[in-house]
Amino acid sequence: MRTTLLILASCLIALLAAWVAAALWFQAPAGALARGALLGLWALFTVALVAALWRGHAAPALAGFALAFGVALLWWHALTPSNQRPWADDVARAATGDVKGSSVTLNGVRNFEWRTNDDYTPRWESRSYDLDKLQSLDLITSYWSGPAIAHVLISFGFSDGQQLAFSVEIRRKRGEKFNEIGGFFKEFELSIIAADERDIIRVRTNVRGEDDYLYRVRLPRQEIRELFLAYVRQMNELARTPRFYNTITVNCTTLVYHMVERIVGRLPYSYGLVLSGYLPRYVYSIGGLDTRYTLQELRAFGRITERARQADRSEDFSREIRAGIPPLQDSPPVTR
Repeated sequence: MRTTLLILASCLIALLAAWVAAALWFQAPAGALARGALLGLWALFTVALVAALWRGHAAPALAGFALAFGVALLWWHALTPSNQRPWADDVARAATGDVKGSSVTLNGVRNFEWRTNDDYTPRWESRSYDLDKLQSLDLITSYWSGPAIAHVLISFGFSDGQQLAFSVEIRRKRGEKFNEIGGFFKEFELSIIAADERDIIRVRTNVRGEDDYLYRVRLPRQEIRELFLAYVRQMNELARTPRFYNTITVNCTTLVYHMVERIVGRLPYSYGLVLSGYLPRYVYSIGGLDTRYTLQELRAFGRITERARQADRSEDFSREIRAGIPPLQDSPPVTR
């Protein structure tokens, strides 16, 4: 029994110590060399406590680790997100919206002219939208690393031909790159980008070489309107109170899932909300896509990669990438 308890205690210490080590690596306010030295000291401290545990000094070893872990937790909870950092150009501005009746004015709509990933002309615009003309909702998945991982965009269509895409992303600092593990350790703030499709889709298909698919979503117009306003509220809230991005709990799918759930009622949870590449399968399973066709057919219709490359800088980019995708017919709401 004593050996079993020692093994369990050692495993618990090792697990908690590994979490602290990762938190220090991503958040310690020092360079890589200093962080390495700090991690080395933490590892020696942990090994010494585990050795003391096995040598019969369980009480002081456990108390020492509990104290050290408690200090680490206090430091962790003191880390707060900020809107004031040297942001990368494409996330430099936080979009906000002003709603007056059925009119919405968005400030900070991104409309970059991309030539390469590092060569672009920044453009941030103010645009107005009439909610009475809001008529469609599209789900776009952009793949760059196998079938399970995709970035998710939501695009709203208006009867006057306007399309506005929203993208939930990390807010990178200048020179910073996305890291899935860092997303668990407060490395990135959260941002919602409002953008012209010719910017936010084209940069993925034509510049970064990603593979994009567009699906028309079945949702009553009133609920599409409520989702649009939910995005505006979220953007305004982030402008006032920044949040950290989290790879699992606050990402490009889960944030949208919670907004939709508040509008339509409880929705089933699924691995497709974490493995975002499978999100279309989940949306199809709850009746959110065009069920006149199989998911494979919708995927074939909706592959917009080549059409986006051909449309490139066309003024009719949004219309051209939707060529060949069957329009939705009137249909019942999403399955609760």
